[in-house]
Amino acid sequence: MDVLYRKERATAAEVMAEMPEPPGYSAVRTYLAILEKKGHVRHEKDGAKFVFFPTIRLDRAKRSAVSHLIHTFFGGSRERAVAELLDPKQMTKEELDRLADLIEKSRKGKSR
Repeated sequence: MDVLYRKERATAAEVMAEMPEPPGYSAVRTYLAILEKKGHVRHEKDGAKFVFFPTIRLDRAKRSAVSHLIHTFFGGSRERAVAELLDPKQMTKEELDRLADLIEKSRKGKSR
């Protein structure tokens, strides 16, 4: 999906070429077929090639993935997920300042 979101449209061979350690071509085609069956991608024929593209907008896919991550690893707690990300050894002062601004904006939005 990363490749399809980045390129917007790609053949199985193009997806495979973008992967750091790709499986075989058949595995990529099978995976794309599974994603299509689940409704995550669609394809169009371009001559003999199938060109795949995402059916779900990136922002919606992000929210869904984050929600799944929070539910799976943090028992549904956004607070625990954020706390895990706030490792002071891995965050710069600038990142922490931007997060503090986002939290403040969120608080103001909730108080209305």
